[in-house]
Amino acid sequence: MYSFAQREDTAVVDEPLYAHYLTHQTTAAEHPGKAEILASQENDGNLVTKEMLNRDYDAEAVVFKQMTHHLTEIDQDFLKRMNNVLLIRSPRAILNSFSKVVEEVTAKDIGLPQQHQLFRQLKQAQKLTAVVDARLLLMNPERVLQQLCDKLGLPFTKAMLSWPAGARPEDGTWASHWYANVHQSTGFKPWQERTINLPPHLEAIAETCQPLYEEMFDEALR
Repeated sequence: MYSFAQREDTAVVDEPLYAHYLTHQTTAAEHPGKAEILASQENDGNLVTKEMLNRDYDAEAVVFKQMTHHLTEIDQDFLKRMNNVLLIRSPRAILNSFSKVVEEVTAKDIGLPQQHQLFRQLKQAQKLTAVVDARLLLMNPERVLQQLCDKLGLPFTKAMLSWPAGARPEDGTWASHWYANVHQSTGFKPWQERTINLPPHLEAIAETCQPLYEEMFDEALR
């Protein structure tokens, strides 16, 4: 989101369906700042998607940053009118970071099974524009972003490679809980292999999700 926000022709919207998800959540995970999120956004996801399609964002392109699990209990036909880009990440890496903020984590909470299902649905409907893997992106941001922009029909600009440190006005009310690292960053940090040690219950989730991730990874931009 921060990368695309540097484009002069692009507007960005941060997780517009978060409040909708929280009103339909079926897991026990407690999201920090829940009351503030519900108060800050429209809670009816179908009304949100209508606004996404019809609002004038005063930009040539709009990036809606979504979490796959936020698409629950909603008419997903709006995706047919979008360029859909799936950002994927190793399940072990997701669980390592997610569990630092939210307890009682399940596979559904990190959204990877739902993302895999959406991956297959979008492919079948020929509405999957691209898959971007977080590790491959960090290994060569310029090359991956060039390919992504090409698939989106947008000119690549080097402005996408860096941004000012700190918060953005588009940040959701949840930013203080989730965005500490990105607020300290000024661009894509070089990829560094690191050891992730998960407790047994999270390791079991990671092993279950790994084949789903690998299927999507096979189609990621290189």
